[in-house]
Amino acid sequence: MHRRRLLAAPLLAAPLAMPFAAGAQSLFGDRPIRMIVPVAAAGASDIVARIMADAMTPLLGRPIVVENLAGAGSTLGANAFQQTPADGQTIYGPTNNHALMKLIYPQFAYDPAADFVPVALVSRQPFVLAVSPSVPAQNVPEFIAWLRQRGAAANCGAAAPGAVNYMAAELLKLHAGVDFTIVSYRAAAASAQDLAGGRLDFTVDSPTLLMPFVRQGKLRALAVTMAGGSTLLPGLPGLQEAGVPDYDNAAWTMIFVRRGTPDAALAALRAAAARAVADPAVRERLATAGFET
Repeated sequence: MHRRRLLAAPLLAAPLAMPFAAGAQSLFGDRPIRMIVPVAAAGASDIVARIMADAMTPLLGRPIVVENLAGAGSTLGANAFQQTPADGQTIYGPTNNHALMKLIYPQFAYDPAADFVPVALVSRQPFVLAVSPSVPAQNVPEFIAWLRQRGAAANCGAAAPGAVNYMAAELLKLHAGVDFTIVSYRAAAASAQDLAGGRLDFTVDSPTLLMPFVRQGKLRALAVTMAGGSTLLPGLPGLQEAGVPDYDNAAWTMIFVRRGTPDAALAALRAAAARAVADPAVRERLATAGFET
C-alpha cells in the first residue's frame, strides 16, 4: 500500500500542477531555471538541490538545472549567483556556512542576509561523528580521552574553512576542550573517501556521505551532532548527551533569490518549493537521503 501511494502521488498532483505551471511559465519564459549550489557534486546541499529541482520542475513548467560552483567557503558560488540578473531565473541553494561567509571572508562583497532573499527552508540534517577503525575509541567519552592524549597529532577531514563540516569540527574543539588538526579538502566527499581509506582519523560530516562507509565496516559512527539525537539515526546518541556540553548542531539547506527579484517570481518559486516539500514522495526521498523536512 505504501509503495502504491508513493507511485500514485505524482499522478494525483499532476492536475493541480498543470495550471500552476502555466502561470509560472509566463514569469520565467522558455529558459531553464539555473540553481547554483556552492558545493561539489554529491555533497549534502547538492543532493537536496537535485531532489528539489526534480520536484519543482513540473510545478514551474521549466527545467531546473543544478550547477555546482564549489570553493572558497561557498563564496565562489555566492559571488557567481550575485552576478546574475535579479529575475528569479537563477536561484541559490547553500547551507549553514552561508550565514558565516562575511565573518570568515571579510572581503566577501555581499551581505548574507540583506542581499539574499529566502525562498524556502527545505531541510535539516544532523551530522555524524565517525572515526577510522584504527582509532581505538568505541564511544564518545573514550574518543574525547583519545583526543586529549593525541592533541594536534589527531587529524579531522573537512572541506574549506567556513564549510559546515569544518565549523562542526571547530565546535567540537570548543565544547569538548580538545585540540586536533583539521585537514581541508576542496570537497567533503574527498575527505570521507580518505577517512574510509585510513588516511584520516575522524570527521564530523553528513550521514549521506558517511553512513554507507559505516554500513560497510570502513568507519565507526559514535554520535550525531543534534542534541537529543535524530529519528533518522536512532542508534546514535547526541554528542551533548554523550558528554560534550552544549553541543547542538545541524546542517540546514535553503533556497534563495537575489534582492530585487520581482514579487511575482518570488511568490511562484515559494509556492513551488512549498508544494514540493509537502509532497509525501519528496519527503520520502529526502528522508531516505538522510534529511529531515
